[in-house]
Amino acid sequence: MRAVVQRVKQTSVFVDGNLVSSIDFGLAVFLGIGIGDSLLQAERLAYKIANLRIFEDERGKMNLSVKDVGGEILLVSQFTLYGDCSHGNRPNFSYAEAPDKARVLYEHCAKLLRRYDITVKQGVFGADMKISQYNDGPVSIILEI
Repeated sequence: MRAVVQRVKQTSVFVDGNLVSSIDFGLAVFLGIGIGDSLLQAERLAYKIANLRIFEDERGKMNLSVKDVGGEILLVSQFTLYGDCSHGNRPNFSYAEAPDKARVLYEHCAKLLRRYDITVKQGVFGADMKISQYNDGPVSIILEI
C-alpha cells in the first residue's frame, strides 16, 4: 500500500466537469493499492496518516498532525502509484491490485481515517478525476506500508 500525502490549503476533485469533493485545509492523500495488500496494512497506513506530524506548531516546527490542526483529508484512489518504470519508458501497472479488491481497501481506509475524528472526503474510485490543488509548503510525504 502506497500513499502520497500532501499538505494543502485547498484541494478539489472534479469528474466530468462537476465538483465531487473539496477541502479547504488539511491533507490530500493519493492512495495506491498493490496486489496482496491487506486490511492490516490499511489500518497501519490510516494510523500513520492520521498521526503524521507535518503541520507547524507555534515555533514553526513540523510537530502537529491533521487532527491537531482541525484539518480534513481528501482521499483519492490512484492505481498509477504502482506504475513500474524499471524497464522502458511505459509504466507497467501489473503490481496494482484489481479494481474490485482495491475498492474494498480504499473504502476501508477512508472508514478507518474517520475513526480518528477526521473529516474525510473522497474522490470517485476508478473515475477520470481532475484535481485542483493549492499545496502548502510544499510538503509531500511518500508512505509505503
